[in-house]
Amino acid sequence: METSTITVRIPLNIKEQLSHLAEATHRSKSWLAAEALNRYLELNTWQVAEIQQGIQEATRKEFATEEEVEAEFAKWPVE
Repeated sequence: METSTITVRIPLNIKEQLSHLAEATHRSKSWLAAEALNRYLELNTWQVAEIQQGIQEATRKEFATEEEVEAEFAKWPVE
């Protein structure tokens, strides 16, 4: 995999936490930072795509019927 270098400004306490975690896990700070970015991007890419899909459905007026909503709520126990 090809890699590239970026510069990021982070608070000192975050840098210290990263250093401690790198030492404890025997991973490099770069590896941990890249892993954190990867997970952040995966989650937020998914979330933005779901929001955009919902907006498109709403624009097309594709809403659930009352029966569909009731069936969905019926799946969950009432406390």
